[in-house]
Amino acid sequence: MKKKLVLVISLCMFVLGFAACGEDPKKVDYNGMTYDQLEMTSENLATTLMGLSDEEIDQYIEQGADDMTAHLVTKWKELKPDVGEYSKIDSFSIEKSGKTLTTSHILNFSKRDLTMTCVYNYLEMQITDVTLEENFTLGETMQKALMNTLMGLGTVFLILILICFIIFGFKVIPYMQQKAQAKKALSAPAANEPVQAAPVIAPQKEEPKQDDNELVAVIAAAIAAAQGTSADGFVVRSIKRRR
Repeated sequence: MKKKLVLVISLCMFVLGFAACGEDPKKVDYNGMTYDQLEMTSENLATTLMGLSDEEIDQYIEQGADDMTAHLVTKWKELKPDVGEYSKIDSFSIEKSGKTLTTSHILNFSKRDLTMTCVYNYLEMQITDVTLEENFTLGETMQKALMNTLMGLGTVFLILILICFIIFGFKVIPYMQQKAQAKKALSAPAANEPVQAAPVIAPQKEEPKQDDNELVAVIAAAIAAAQGTSADGFVVRSIKRRR
């Protein structure tokens, strides 16, 4: 009996949930606001934003508007040159999750469409954030994904190459240190060897030189005295010293 009761309750909850999911969003009351009112609010915001000139956008930024407005007009200024001419407002959708309600509007342009998203605080139904995003085609999305993948792989390979160089450096640095130490060890003894002083040569004493003329005169006088003659009778030609 209990199993049947649980089964019936589960079936009822499933039917109610399916009914809620299949409910027309245009007939739902969003805390006092209707689908049409939310769509009109989003359209008015988009129309006002698209109608701003470059001077008015700069004024919003320079005058220090609130963060949400400043962020929105700054984003629109960045995207404006890339999307082309404004065409029309396309599909509108609403999504509710807990205390947050989100509306999305597709804005058609000549080059690229944009999606404007408004985030509401569901309890007060006040807009808390507005964003603009580019709508990329499947090919562009795949191209961006491929570029991101290549950049990631390239970064990984560069880091691996750098690690290989570091590991190789760990092998080369000790070898260079050993070579430098060996060279230093070979040059150390020559640098520390004491320099031998050159032998001092003692100056030789010079024998006093005698005047040969005086010596000749003395010898000549002695010979003359011994022979009883005068010194004029002979001539002394050489003198040999005997030791």
